[in-house]
Amino acid sequence: MPDTAFFTARPDARPHLALFLNAGDPPGHLADLAHLLDEEGVDVLELAVPFPHSPTDGPVIRRSADRALAAGTTLDTVLAELADLRPQLRNLKIALLADWSHSLRHRDPAEAAHAIAAAGADALLVHALPPRLRPAWQQALCEAALPQVATCYPTSTPEVLTAAARDAHGAYVYLVAHYGRSGTAPAQGHHTLAATVAALRAAAPATPVAVGFGVKSAADLDAVAAAGADAAIVGSAAVARIETALTEGRDATQALRALLHDLRPPGPPQPATAGRTTTTGTTTGTGTTTTGATATRTTTTLAR
Repeated sequence: MPDTAFFTARPDARPHLALFLNAGDPPGHLADLAHLLDEEGVDVLELAVPFPHSPTDGPVIRRSADRALAAGTTLDTVLAELADLRPQLRNLKIALLADWSHSLRHRDPAEAAHAIAAAGADALLVHALPPRLRPAWQQALCEAALPQVATCYPTSTPEVLTAAARDAHGAYVYLVAHYGRSGTAPAQGHHTLAATVAALRAAAPATPVAVGFGVKSAADLDAVAAAGADAAIVGSAAVARIETALTEGRDATQALRALLHDLRPPGPPQPATAGRTTTTGTTTGTGTTTTGATATRTTTTLAR
């Protein structure tokens, strides 16, 4: 059974939930949004340090990043906010996402890893890290006791899947459901990822698997669970709710709360499906993928 140290054990068959947001969108509201997620039982905030011109993000997340950058958001401002916020959270974990070229290129890996860990991040996903630099960053993260989130695709080779599953020890593997723009989903649905999930399980049984890209409804969460994954990552849908609220002059926090209630409506969840890990649990499944931050293909997509 995957290690529940990163994802708090759930009493039902619903998958754990992670939300992707760009720090600084809207500016000055990170604490309010994080407290909401904590209150609503969200497991992980995947907090991105915004960066421009992402080749694999759809227009919703690109506009969000542009708004945050225009407001002056940088890695340093994010770490300062995170350090203030961290002691106030009860259960919410924060996985920081930082683009290598925009935020980390000119920083020493060891110093950056220690600063990110000291600010209170529970894990780090380095976006678009060049393969030649992976050993240095993996060493730096290990020395800082900062787990890394590894990424992969359904099209990844077995070697890449194995590397992703093992490199994500202590955090989770981000299985990017669809090789395309964020906000798009697999043509046949998320339940078709079962074989990839199983392959990741076989490579590292203790490492949780989280599925992102195109996850935007309660039905999508059920499909992620049916694939045997431990968690679902919601990105574009969350960022879109915030954007609409800002456009209409409404409260972004309440807009995000409404989305969470849509994602987890009252009533019993769908029955657990073979392959899904439960709190008592055994696992089954089948799987295949590609890793970005940790294996042969550099991942420039992230879970949204």
